[in-house]
Amino acid sequence: MKNKLSVALLAGIALSATSCASILTGTKDRITFNSTPEGAKVFHKGIEKCTTPCTAEIPRSLSKQMVIFEKEGFNNKEVKLTKTFNPVSLVNILLGGAIGVGIDAATGSLTKYSPKEYNVELEQKN
Repeated sequence: MKNKLSVALLAGIALSATSCASILTGTKDRITFNSTPEGAKVFHKGIEKCTTPCTAEIPRSLSKQMVIFEKEGFNNKEVKLTKTFNPVSLVNILLGGAIGVGIDAATGSLTKYSPKEYNVELEQKN
């Protein structure tokens, strides 16, 4: 009896501690960046991610996320990354995993970036 109670308790903890969206869809998205003209550096949170055309992994976050395109001789262009609700996180809500929902929220996995491709037209400096 004591053994069955221990197994049931451990199973309950495991189910409530799962963070389905973080585990199943990760905590980053691969986003493609293009610019006209090509060769612009893409920065996220002050860190250079790539040079266009390129694809970079951007960590998910519940807060507003921006990228900046920089190319010599052109004005910088700041672009807000848009997000949508990640439906995989519903599994935690349906299973009653409050801890899992908290983990998904902390890692940004309640959302996902959409679209996964950004095309930017840079303006030449005067």
